[in-house]
Amino acid sequence: MSAASKAMYKPLSIATGVLGGLVASAAFGQVWKRLGNDKEVPDPKDLKKSTTEVLAAAALQGLIFGLVRAAIDRVGARGYKAVTHENPT
Repeated sequence: MSAASKAMYKPLSIATGVLGGLVASAAFGQVWKRLGNDKEVPDPKDLKKSTTEVLAAAALQGLIFGLVRAAIDRVGARGYKAVTHENPT
């Protein structure tokens, strides 16, 4: 990958990272509304919530964020390759 190509890919990478975070946050909120007892995600410092509920929410959030961000990064990389015919790595 040339220096010019790297310079072009960097803003795309940042934009897809931000987009991935926003989409993942929205997706997690929707999933938690359907699965959780409460509509709000439990705060780890709220001792009224059970440890199981707090840890389950954190694990689910990590899973969703990882999957969504990886999927969006992958789509961005494929789109970049389709346009430039270069691998973004």
